[in-house]
Amino acid sequence: MAESLIPDQTRALVGQAISEPVSGTIVAKESQRYAYAVDDLNPIYFDEAAATAAGYRTLVAPPTYVAHVVAQHAPVASMREDGIYRGGTARHRIELRVKRVMFGGEEWEFLAPAYVGDTISALTRLHSLEEKSGGSGPFVLQTVETTYTNQLGEVVARGRTKSIAR
Repeated sequence: MAESLIPDQTRALVGQAISEPVSGTIVAKESQRYAYAVDDLNPIYFDEAAATAAGYRTLVAPPTYVAHVVAQHAPVASMREDGIYRGGTARHRIELRVKRVMFGGEEWEFLAPAYVGDTISALTRLHSLEEKSGGSGPFVLQTVETTYTNQLGEVVARGRTKSIAR
């Protein structure tokens, strides 16, 4: 029987936080710049009267902006060749017996609006590790889940990112 691609110490991390919590406060100007950048010109992002008329308490941020507002920025010199920053807020490194890891998709679940003025906190956990066999041989499907919570303790969104490790 071949050795598992997932070491026992890594398997033990499933369900555990793999990064330190991060937070950021939503500011109208930045939220609106993001809305323009993703070409989502919904009036509830730009016009407070439109937002309140639609039943919101104030201006709303575009749903995926929660990931941007908590993003930790670093100098370009700390970036790897693939454009991902080294280090960051990692609490645990996910060790696998593989040569490469590639992006495998992203899923979002939006549970409540995120408003201008909200402080969003994010915590990322290792959601699952599945060892599989494909046409090119064995691989690991890794899923991490980030929970985004506002200052009132309400979960506003969950994002799940899948990686394929070979």
